Amino acid sequence: MENVYDTLLERGYLKQLTHEAEIKKILGEEKVTFYIGFDPTADSLHIGHFIAMMFMAHMQRAGHRPIALVGGGTAMIGDPSGKTDMRKMLSKEEIDHNISCIKSQLSKLIDFSDDKAILENNANWLLNLNYVDFIRDIGVHFSVNRMLTAECFKQRLEKGLSFLEFNYMLMQGYDFFVLHEKYGCTMQLGGDDQWSNIIAGMELIRRKESKSSYGMTCTLLTNSEGKKMGKTENGALWLDANKTSVYDFYQYWRNVEDSDVKKCLALLTFIPMDEVGRLGDLKDEKINEAKKVLAFEVTKLIHGEEEAIKAQSAAEALFGGGTNMSNVPTVSIPLSMKSAGLIEILVYTKVLPSKAEARRLIEQGGLTINDKKIENTNATLSEEDFKDNSVLIKKGKKKYYSLIIE
Repeated sequence: MENVYDTLLERGYLKQLTHEAEIKKILGEEKVTFYIGFDPTADSLHIGHFIAMMFMAHMQRAGHRPIALVGGGTAMIGDPSGKTDMRKMLSKEEIDHNISCIKSQLSKLIDFSDDKAILENNANWLLNLNYVDFIRDIGVHFSVNRMLTAECFKQRLEKGLSFLEFNYMLMQGYDFFVLHEKYGCTMQLGGDDQWSNIIAGMELIRRKESKSSYGMTCTLLTNSEGKKMGKTENGALWLDANKTSVYDFYQYWRNVEDSDVKKCLALLTFIPMDEVGRLGDLKDEKINEAKKVLAFEVTKLIHGEEEAIKAQSAAEALFGGGTNMSNVPTVSIPLSMKSAGLIEILVYTKVLPSKAEARRLIEQGGLTINDKKIENTNATLSEEDFKDNSVLIKKGKKKYYSLIIE
């Protein structure tokens, strides 16, 4: 069996390991059942989750069995890890809807057929717990003094940490214990912000069962300056095309900084590492070749090859002198708005979020219509602008939209 430890190390996934030598040996000699948790607080995963999906996919490809644990129970409380404010609590119906969407996205990288992977929901055991029994049986194994030293709690203490959230570590530790009992799960993987919660689960298994378990965290997706990647002007870079269009998703990767290309190729694609090295070492204008490969490969994994080709085609039409404009993101207005002010149209189509921002963009010379710079904030569109049945809007240097009439 291929030792996935070497693959994960070479590609830059590994951040912290609880028992490095033992984990390397186990991954090379045994078939391990492991789990990663996904918080169903939205109806889509975002690019921050994608690295965990890739982590999981590499493990499965090497013969290990993943459990994707969706926190239908813990989502009713909210994980304080990495947060400075308490999360909004969701209804059971909202959580169930989010879980169904998340499973669909996970299935693009994880094979759930024939018990090759398991989708579990911790609501199945957490929601039926008797609180007194839980505190007697599980809470007795947790030291409050030790919990307060955990990074996930320390950063919340100044603003206020609710007792509701303080329970989260007990519940996640209990998740690991249940999965260990139910499926023989011996390893938890997660982002580096989950380190304290992983340790809590391992300690619980050791105290209650006198058995060993293990934890690995993966690096968070950050740029060369150490800032989290995946933020856009509209918020998170979502994996759902209805939240982040395929074109915008493709363009995000097409426009990453030169210094981040090699890291993203290693972490977010399955391209062999010798090719990652070749592409990542390209300099100056040639690095654009690597960015095109990165954008296409990541988009293909999330949205499929056909959609990746369309996004690539649209980008080439706009930036590479191509002629196929059919895949440029489209926005529309009703016929009644055809003679409306341009600013009103920009806000209506959500090309810009407000009239103030639209006005500011025009004043700064950042808006063009059909390759003509707009300088008048009171401008309107004419019949001539619609001569090809659509109007090409360019916002800033790299954002394009095709405006049509419904």
